[in-house]
Amino acid sequence: MTDRINAITVVLENDTREDDAESLIGAIKLLKGVLSVTPHVVDINDYISGERAKDELRKKILKLLY
Repeated sequence: MTDRINAITVVLENDTREDDAESLIGAIKLLKGVLSVTPHVVDINDYISGERAKDELRKKILKLLY
């Protein structure tokens, strides 16, 4: 028996301008079985998470070098 999937999350490589993402959103809407596509605006929490991840990576690299 196989599992059923009710959603797929797509993560973009970089933050993208809304008008630049319109063609991608339109293409995803054309896929069979897609009910809706909702873009999410970048907020401060995204920035904080990214900075923390970069800091952790820096610490690991420095520890490795020493």
